[in-house]
Amino acid sequence: MKVIVTGAKGMLGRELVPFLKEKGFLVGEWDLPEWDIRKKEVIAGIEQERPEGIIHLAAFTDVDGAEEKRREAYEINFLGTANLVAGAERISAKFLYLSTDYVFDGKKHTPYSEEDAPHPLNYYGETKYLGEMVVKKLKRFFILRTAWLYSREGKNFVNAIKGKIERGEEIRVVDDQIGSPTYTKDLSVPIADLIKSESYGIYHITNSGFCSWFQFAREIGRILGVNKEIKPIKTEEAGRLARRPRYSVLDNSKYQRIFGKNLRAWPEALRECLRGKV
Repeated sequence: MKVIVTGAKGMLGRELVPFLKEKGFLVGEWDLPEWDIRKKEVIAGIEQERPEGIIHLAAFTDVDGAEEKRREAYEINFLGTANLVAGAERISAKFLYLSTDYVFDGKKHTPYSEEDAPHPLNYYGETKYLGEMVVKKLKRFFILRTAWLYSREGKNFVNAIKGKIERGEEIRVVDDQIGSPTYTKDLSVPIADLIKSESYGIYHITNSGFCSWFQFAREIGRILGVNKEIKPIKTEEAGRLARRPRYSVLDNSKYQRIFGKNLRAWPEALRECLRGKV
């Protein structure tokens, strides 16, 4: 199967592209500076390459930065997605859009299902939801909402905490936001499952289980074998620009029901990320 992956050099893209190639996919790797999804040229590029599927990972993902750089976040997350959707529509390609738990406001106390109505608290979540709405105009689409992504490389929470531990810095982490840490390696499997299938629609997919950011940080320290004090704080003390949902656990049962698979528990995935194969 021939696919285009946007954001191929990003955190998830660096994990996904080689995985897809191993599985026999022909992969077009799209990223800056060669491909800027905000420009209409991408529509012609899609028509020229004629992939069977487009896996759209490219996004403005700096949650706090989106509050200050609203135009850039809007252009990338909405207008860029609209350009890609237009290209996919012209050649009737399947389209997989990576979305986020931050489309929800966190007022629930039970996991969010695909049927729950989005209500973003911050501008990042708002632009990702706008992207979802334009993707839903296609006949053959997948919207994959995930949460708290991390990998061995790149800028993410796991590497940030690991770095603070190594530098001996004070670590203060919020303990009143609950979600599901998700390892990029584990997300590659369902992405491949979806794009090969005809089971279109919205899916929630994360590693199993949930925790607070504080519990996540404490588990990182425990796996690394470091007795480093990590101080729990409340959201108000963190001083972040963007509001975050207090509870954004996603219900994975639809993917489990249709594909017969379940992503492993988040602590097991985290151990592999930090220590290698377990």
